[in-house]
Amino acid sequence: MPVINRIAGYAEEMKDWRRWLHAHPELKLACHETARFVVDRLREFGVDEIHEGWAESGVVAIIEGQGEGPTIGLRADMDALPMVEETGLPHASEIAGRMHACGHDGHTTMLLGAARYLAETRRFRGRVALIFQPAEEDIGGGRIMVEEGMMERFGIDEVYALHNDPGLPEGHFSTTPGPIMAAVDTFRVRLFGKGGHGAYPHEAVDPIPPALAIAQGCQTIVSRNHDPREDLVVSVTMIEAGSADNVIPATAFVGGTVRTFSPQLRDMVERRIAEIVAGSAAAYGVTADLDYERGYPPTVNHADQVEKAAAVAREVSGAQAVATDRPREMGAEDFSYMLAARPGAFLFLGQGGGPGVHHPAYDFNDAIAPVGASFFAHLVETLNPV
Repeated sequence: MPVINRIAGYAEEMKDWRRWLHAHPELKLACHETARFVVDRLREFGVDEIHEGWAESGVVAIIEGQGEGPTIGLRADMDALPMVEETGLPHASEIAGRMHACGHDGHTTMLLGAARYLAETRRFRGRVALIFQPAEEDIGGGRIMVEEGMMERFGIDEVYALHNDPGLPEGHFSTTPGPIMAAVDTFRVRLFGKGGHGAYPHEAVDPIPPALAIAQGCQTIVSRNHDPREDLVVSVTMIEAGSADNVIPATAFVGGTVRTFSPQLRDMVERRIAEIVAGSAAAYGVTADLDYERGYPPTVNHADQVEKAAAVAREVSGAQAVATDRPREMGAEDFSYMLAARPGAFLFLGQGGGPGVHHPAYDFNDAIAPVGASFFAHLVETLNPV
């Protein structure tokens, strides 16, 4: 089956929803206006239950099917990014410094489209739990909702999510069993020396040389401390120090990101960064404060659920448009917490080119919203047939 006819019939309304959401981006956990928009639509559709306030602004809605059966969780993220939009589109962000640059406006729209169809038809057993979460880009709203007991409260048995991909052809699906997205950690190093005049360096304790040594030392973790057959990224992304060309600063800052898949590799990188920071500080006579923060774990798909989801995707888009051998990526995703709590699968849906996500000229392709909504709806009808 292609896109569900009923969903195709309200594709223009979905476009309107998506563009309203795009023009009103919200950040982190404070997705209150977005949540109100979602709740208003869900009430119009006649869903059975609406539960607000998860992870501050998250929403979980329940649609009852025909008779007993499992509960399938379908997740969409709602938050935007702290970026300046450069699309110049009529529906561009109305809030300076905020932008839906990752397509979460589209993800929310796809799940709303599926919700409308499922609430109208109810051609499934069991229940559907519609999960609209804030703070995927930062903090981890998915983690908070899991920690708040969402899975247990609603008896969710399996959970699924879609993410758009400008690098895939329009309407194509891509996924893989096992790890699909990496764990993400952050390191921040603050160095404390003694400021002074640039002409009299012997009277100061310069924090810039140890900052540079730490940045260079971190690069040797990838090249010399780990098995090259394993995926690892260590990126120094910030070096900050000084304010004038004739002043030796008293402090310096080095920051960056680490991406891994295995717990052992994650432990090794944290240990080596701590050793490099301590050694560099001692060598240059400064003191150092390392803040190493472990973020999202790897996003690990469950093989059985990948096969179920891929079978549904083939029915929606055709066998040639579905790949189940997608190379794993070094980006991160907080759907990882939901997959750690319940079996499920995370899939990418192609939007057919254009600027990549997190780019100031990015915009979600409205043509794929009915495809994603049809996938969600048909997934429920396939997993829980009447």
